[in-house]
Amino acid sequence: MSQPPEEILQILRQAERVLIAAHVFPDGDALGSQLALGNALESAGKEVYLYSEEPVSYILEFMPGSERLISRLPADNDFDCAVSLDCGDKRRLGIGADDLLRHKPFIAIDHHTGHQFFADHTWVDAQRSSTGEMIYDLLRCLDYEISKDTAYCLYTAILTDTGSFKYESTTSHTMRVAADLLDYGIKPAEICEQIFDNYSTNRLHLLQAVLGTLSMHADDQIAFISVTRQMLEATDTVPADTELFINFPRSLRTVKAAVFLKETGNDLVGVSMRAKGEVDVAEVARSFGGGGHRNAAGFKVPAISLATLRQQLLDRLLPLV
Repeated sequence: MSQPPEEILQILRQAERVLIAAHVFPDGDALGSQLALGNALESAGKEVYLYSEEPVSYILEFMPGSERLISRLPADNDFDCAVSLDCGDKRRLGIGADDLLRHKPFIAIDHHTGHQFFADHTWVDAQRSSTGEMIYDLLRCLDYEISKDTAYCLYTAILTDTGSFKYESTTSHTMRVAADLLDYGIKPAEICEQIFDNYSTNRLHLLQAVLGTLSMHADDQIAFISVTRQMLEATDTVPADTELFINFPRSLRTVKAAVFLKETGNDLVGVSMRAKGEVDVAEVARSFGGGGHRNAAGFKVPAISLATLRQQLLDRLLPLV
């Protein structure tokens, strides 16, 4: 388990204006890490610009400071450095990737296997449970203030990316960090309620429709579910409402790999994969231009028949189970 490189610590100490970005469609880890780092840098007297190509999902709007994200790139380049968080590939920065990378020096902090090393300075540690765990250690090394809001965001980042501390990536260090964050007065039950107990009736109807697509393969070791644009329209829901649905097929006792196929409104199909044990779904995701961790990965492809994509994925997963 690595610690922040001294060169990155020095850049952040000396910077007065910092641009912070995360990957497109930020999840709890990306957003929590971004907000936490922004809070801490501001507490140290720095000016911070929080960029996100996509608006924050309503499911994560409860995180303090989420309203501060700006969905347009800054007009000027007058930043002392830029930081990307939880982003393993330049493409995950979105359509503004090239403009973002013009800000120098550019720092990438990430915990994904297969990181593409697109930044000037990189801290990657695939042994970490989350980027949030890394940001906690970064702030400790910088000796920057951790406020209650910062702790709230970091705890959310770690909680979501460890699947409530149940994924294999959870280590004793992960648990020590989470315990330290509790000392800042945050309430785990409150955060869990915001993430897991905030379903609308429409979202529950969507879940009902999605679970109706369940198909099992390889002696029930591989499970597929899917969502179509028609399902979203029929239930008056949005893609963000499918967050965490992948956990349902993964929870089946016999399943070693679960796959969620998602039609979007922009001529793309998104794929989320979760696995148990030694099954490496990141390897599968990389073959489609995506990435992630051994037990949690994903990618997007141009519009394709869900049946065709399901068969392509099944062909790649069968040798792994």
